[in-house]
Amino acid sequence: MLVLFETPGGFALFKVLKEGKLSNVEDLGNEFMTAESARKMVKLKAFDKFDNTSEALEAVAKLLEGTPSKGLRKFLKANCDGETLAVADSKLGNIIKEKLKIDCVHNNAVMELLRGVRSQLTELISGLGDNDLAPMSLGLSHSLARYKLKFSSDKVDTMIIQAIGLLDDLDKELNTYAMRVREWYGWHFPELAKIVQDNILYAKAVKLMGNRINAAKLDFSEILSDEVEADLKEASVISMGTEVSDLDLLHIRELCDQVLSLAEYRAQLYDYLKSRMNTIAPNLTALVGELVGARLISHGGSLLNLSKQPGSTVQILGAEKALFRALKTKHATPKYGLIYHASVVGQAAPKHKGKISRSLAAKAALAIRCDALGDGQDNTMGVENRLKLEARLRTLEGRDLGRLSGSAKGKPKIEVYDKDKKKGSGGLITPAKTYNAAADSFLQTPKVDSETGVKEKNDKKKKKKKADDEEEAKTEEPSKKKSKKKKSEAEPETVEPAKKEKKKRKHEEEEAEMPAKEKSEKKKKKSEV
Repeated sequence: MLVLFETPGGFALFKVLKEGKLSNVEDLGNEFMTAESARKMVKLKAFDKFDNTSEALEAVAKLLEGTPSKGLRKFLKANCDGETLAVADSKLGNIIKEKLKIDCVHNNAVMELLRGVRSQLTELISGLGDNDLAPMSLGLSHSLARYKLKFSSDKVDTMIIQAIGLLDDLDKELNTYAMRVREWYGWHFPELAKIVQDNILYAKAVKLMGNRINAAKLDFSEILSDEVEADLKEASVISMGTEVSDLDLLHIRELCDQVLSLAEYRAQLYDYLKSRMNTIAPNLTALVGELVGARLISHGGSLLNLSKQPGSTVQILGAEKALFRALKTKHATPKYGLIYHASVVGQAAPKHKGKISRSLAAKAALAIRCDALGDGQDNTMGVENRLKLEARLRTLEGRDLGRLSGSAKGKPKIEVYDKDKKKGSGGLITPAKTYNAAADSFLQTPKVDSETGVKEKNDKKKKKKKADDEEEAKTEEPSKKKSKKKKSEAEPETVEPAKKEKKKRKHEEEEAEMPAKEKSEKKKKKSEV
């Protein structure tokens, strides 16, 4: 068995002298404790030295990709006839086996063997000392780092982070300068601020006009529309602004030049950022746009760091302060952060922004990983996902009743025919409600006899009278039991007046309850008798 070992100086092939000890992987490291035991275990068979740094860089770059270089293929063909080759990379071993027809081995024993060879490398290869090996390793690593940066210069996202930061600063400065121009020139021509709303057009008009007296003689057709130009010239004649000197107008015009130069550079910087985003993150750009994608990359630190974040983190990226405040106060957490400014979220209705932002964040996380770790340079994935999101938005906006929402494709429910359902009422499933007069409540009024007009007495008074009669009867019964036989003769005298009083009361109540007609009939009978 032969062992392929890569060094900064070249490729080395070692012959394994004791193959039987490879079965015991745990004790294999003891064989390389000293240089003498290492020489008994392996022996250098051949060494292919690199001629220069460029050759070494090319060979190492090929190895990182998992493919052998041209020099390595020649070296293996010359020295590996009928031998089994132990390699450190299984991908490299498969390619060597496929192209060179050499059996390759990659397992734990091989890795332990290579680790032992590395520990005694200077002793196993004569003429290669630590003083030579260290500078060679350092030079090769620097060359490899420069090669990687040079090879993937388009993939450097640092330029995007700096560009989006400068773009935000330019927007702030441009806004500050434009407001200063409006406030300064407003003392001379205050009506112009309402006529010309755009800051850049305002600065161009001020620079061209200077004093408002010159407005009637100048042509603003290249800057303003005909209607705005007519309003400007009319307002300049009747303006209530104060007069300013030529020196003041000179400084105002210089400030206008600054505003226009900043606006021009801002447009150039935006074009540069747009081209860089389409190169570095084409799928993310297709989903959320150049500005939002650049802000996400800047907030995440780099495209690679952003690719490690899940969709839930991408969704609220930029709203960390609101998130921790909500967690602290136990309120609802935010539904979106920087992703809120994407065009897809802006198209959604307020009640659907949360759902669309969640779906967009999930698709954006996939697009970021594809851009950071994928080999493709096109934006097909981002375009397809954007079309899916737009279709999802349309289903949310125009979903019919009875149809399931979400990713599940639900079938519309078949509604039973209802004759009470009005024509043209799409959402009216139940019949229209009518006013229920039976549910009205009224105040209770005492009933009146239609013939006599006499009011009936309330039930409460009757109950009270019955209760009084019962109480009187109870009080009379014990008095009867306690009375003696001697007083039996006197009892009728005492009871009779009470009975007479009761009869009188009942008679009065009956007369009160009797209608007027019956009373008149009784009186007639008495008179006849």
